[in-house]
This record gives sequence, C-alpha cells and structure tokens, in this order.
Amino acid sequence: MDSPPLDFEKPILELQRRLQELKSHSDKHEIDFDSEVESMELKIRETRRQIYENLTAWQRVQIARHVRRPFALDYIARCFTDWVELHGDRVFGDDKAMPCGLAKLGPYRCVVISQQKGRDTKENVKRNFGCAYPEGYRKALRVMRLGEKFNLPVMALIDTPGAYPGIGSEERHIAEAIAVNLREMMVLRVPIIATVIGEGGSGGALGIGIADRVLILENAYYSVISPEACSAILWKDRKHAPEAAEALKLTADDLMRLGVVDEVVSEPEGGAHRDHDLAAANLGAALRRNLKRALETPIDELLRERYAKFRKLGNFAEPKVKNGA
Repeated sequence: MDSPPLDFEKPILELQRRLQELKSHSDKHEIDFDSEVESMELKIRETRRQIYENLTAWQRVQIARHVRRPFALDYIARCFTDWVELHGDRVFGDDKAMPCGLAKLGPYRCVVISQQKGRDTKENVKRNFGCAYPEGYRKALRVMRLGEKFNLPVMALIDTPGAYPGIGSEERHIAEAIAVNLREMMVLRVPIIATVIGEGGSGGALGIGIADRVLILENAYYSVISPEACSAILWKDRKHAPEAAEALKLTADDLMRLGVVDEVVSEPEGGAHRDHDLAAANLGAALRRNLKRALETPIDELLRERYAKFRKLGNFAEPKVKNGA
C-alpha cells in the first residue's frame, strides 16, 4: 500500500528513487546493471532494517498516527467473522467513534468494542477523530453487559487520542461514563482481551482498557497524556514533544518492561500501514492465543488476577529515613 513517507523514512525513499533511475537507465540503453541493482536493493534493505530497529519514541508515535495505518474496522474485517454492529447507548444516541457489536474470533463467539478514526475529513468528522463521547462509553458498557449475559468474552480494540473534552461531552458526564466503565469492567464475569492498535490516549483508552490481557502493537503507544500536551505543560511549548515522548515511556517496549502490557504484537517492517493483511494476521493469532488461555482459567481466578494486575500498577517504595536524618 502506497503511503506518504515520514521524515525519518526519507533516506529509504531517496535510495528507492536512485534504484528506479538505475533500472530505467538499464532498460533504455540495454546495459546490464544487474549487479548494481542487486547492490542497491541490498543497501535499501539494510537501511530500512537499521532505521526501524532504532526508532525513537517520537518516531513510533508518528507511525501510530499514520493515516494509512489499519484502524479498528480494518482489523475487525480481517480478524473476525460474522460481524454485526450494535448501535446506541439507550440513553442519548449512537457514537460513531465507538463501533461495537457481535462477532466470531476463530471458533469463539465474542463481543467487540472498538474506537474508529477516519482517513479523510468527512470520515473524521463522522468518527469525531476517534474521540468518543460519553454515549460511546455507555454503548460499550451496554454491549459488554450483553456479552456477560450470554457468556461471550469481550475483545477491545483501542485507538484514540483521548475521550472528547468538549462542552457537550462534559455536559453529558464523560468522566462519570469512563469511571463507571472502569468499575464495571473490573468485575465483568467474562474474559476481556484489550489491544492498543494505534494511539492509546489517557482515560479515553483506559475506558475500554481494563482487561485480563492487555496487548499492544509494536508501533502503538499507550500514555496518560499526549507528548504534545505533556510538552505544553512542562516546557510551555509543544515543540518539545519528542523529548516528552521519551520521558513518558509510552512505547510498547517500555510498557512491556514496566508491566503495563502483557504482550507486544509484531508489525510488518515499516509499520502496520505497509501491509494490512500481515498486520491483521499477526493480531488475529495473538488474540486467539490469549483468548484461549483466558477461557481455560476459572472465572473467579480470572477476576482475582484482573484485580491484582491493575492494583499493582504504579506501586513504588520510599527509602526508610533514619531518625534525625
């Protein structure tokens, strides 16, 4: 899939341009440049490998936000079957930023809750740029309770910059809607598997992120605040976002090391936007594996482990201070 290059990808793009010129020159003048072409292709592969093995936190944020990156409905179409979307929270309305419904993951029937962005202005307006309103979280909870009623596990696909912070959202109690979801997901008596597939922004992500297993794609991020907002608060200027991204420890590797997530799902080289089908195949395999493990665990034990998992996050110890120190 063609996609606009990110800044750090420009060396690869330049090498690819030179390779194309070499091939065109060879065809035009009927000169054998096979060895040069092979050498250039090898250099491109090596350059690509070096770049993607040494990405900074900010570069991974850029990949997570890529407009061609597969979104929730792309994964649902490829990883699940028999998808039937359910609409409305039965209180206010239907939030297009939070598609929810029934589906099958391999042999397992389940409910799916997700967050969906748009690829163009029209779709982004429809999906509110992936920022859900209170009715989105209430719809998600309604579908999760439906899953609990019929003993269907919950699969959550997280991809949001954050919950929508506007006046209408506050008037309809966005904080309360997210808080209720946190409370209810903690005691939901079915397995829950959550995956951060792109952006995992603050309470907007956590509102559907309480789970027995939390997965994250290799180039996704999960953070209490966006790098830009963190930069504006700490440095009074958004230009320090790359430094903030490093300090926030928001990458998949950082989160795995800190115990915030349970598994990192690999992406195609260059990011999931390079190959939607391969990215979905990797995610589907990880979801099926983790769901099978969760279904084999007695539900009471699963609930105890879920509670302990989130209670231990953020634990810290202070050194003992001697008297008179």
